[in-house]
Amino acid sequence: MAEIAPFRGILYTPQAGDPSKVLAPPYDVISEAERVELEKLDPHNCVRLILPQPEDPKESDSRYARAAKELHKWIEEKALARDAAPAIYRYHQVFTVDGKQVTRKGFIARIRLARFDEGIVLPHERTLSGPKADRLKLMRATRAHFSQIFGLYSDPDRRTDVPFEAIEREKPAIEGHTTDGVAHRLWRLTDAAAQHAVMKLLEDKKIYIADGHHRYETMLALREELRKEAGGDAPGDDKARSAVEYGVMFFCNMDDPGLVVLPTHRVVHGLPSFDRASFLSRAREYFTVSEGPMADPLVVKRALAGHGKRGPTFALLTPGYDTIAYLRVRGDLVVSSVAAMAGQAKELLQLDVALLHGLVIESLLGIDRAAQEKQTNLRYSKDTVKAFDELRAPGVQAIFLMNPTLVSQVKAVADVGEVMPQKSTFFFPKIASGLVVNPIDPAERVPVVD
Repeated sequence: MAEIAPFRGILYTPQAGDPSKVLAPPYDVISEAERVELEKLDPHNCVRLILPQPEDPKESDSRYARAAKELHKWIEEKALARDAAPAIYRYHQVFTVDGKQVTRKGFIARIRLARFDEGIVLPHERTLSGPKADRLKLMRATRAHFSQIFGLYSDPDRRTDVPFEAIEREKPAIEGHTTDGVAHRLWRLTDAAAQHAVMKLLEDKKIYIADGHHRYETMLALREELRKEAGGDAPGDDKARSAVEYGVMFFCNMDDPGLVVLPTHRVVHGLPSFDRASFLSRAREYFTVSEGPMADPLVVKRALAGHGKRGPTFALLTPGYDTIAYLRVRGDLVVSSVAAMAGQAKELLQLDVALLHGLVIESLLGIDRAAQEKQTNLRYSKDTVKAFDELRAPGVQAIFLMNPTLVSQVKAVADVGEVMPQKSTFFFPKIASGLVVNPIDPAERVPVVD
């Protein structure tokens, strides 16, 4: 089902210097202050490509042409170079969670793009039009993918690790750290037999997008634009296809022990009125409410996990109170009978974040989806300690702490064609931008695996 392929990536060369000074996080998690600091790290930091600044302040779209100029300039300066041989790129990320060092393993390759309704690549979250328009302009101008979609597949026996074992004993081609402290290690798998083994192992798999929904849809849009330039996709050609038919993805096994999903907490602010007592009184229609003492964030995190073993649960923090309310969905509640949840698949009716949005954010608090998308009364925190700090922020009325969504739940929701609310998952850490750039050349032909 999934058709992947090696490719000749564009990578930083030793001439570019320390990889730690040229890599960057994904564009959508970089604040303006962080962007400025990344630019200061090195003249070749890839933030200049993924978040380019306009050459003419009066022409904001001039930033896309500027990114294209920078890309070609860096190639001419030999700070970047395209590999001579096609490769599948083995990628390790080494990081720390709850005091323990973890290594997440996967690989970077091209994937033949497929619409979601084809059932090969499946989403799990809704997307917005704004980010897609921006990324399309960048990809159109640069003819390149600067970062990878994060894709998941199921391989319980971890057979896809085997073709990479030999190169993992060698020194990485690139090794560096991003500003979040995560170590990134990259190897080139160029052996044709080993590449073929990887491609065959994935051809019967479904791919689930963990992160990068907007960029994937943008890749699809660009494919449609460039097909005319490429002469159109030739369905009868079973030997090679134009490179415009492919995107680029980081593939990670759902069963990899280093795959970590963290929760994203909800911060409610700016409602016309919010009263904790009246809210909890109304909430008892749907939830069993139990109170606990305010404690260290990590202690609360463990307590919430314990409550979550008994059913979908989240915790309510409110400014000025020294107790925490744990809201667990009532065992006798027929969730599908609630107006906000009617008609939804059972896979969503068992999901903490879907229940929070349907029963609490929309039904009890009246924050509709349009307001959620604009973050009018809702913002997000991906760190439990920082979520507690939000109690002191002006205008904050309530904080809902979440347990992480399980990977099995992501798969179940996607398999039935449903999507979760935005920010339902936080796959940690993020993939570094700038490790491997995928050039988009309509004239390039990609061999089809036999």
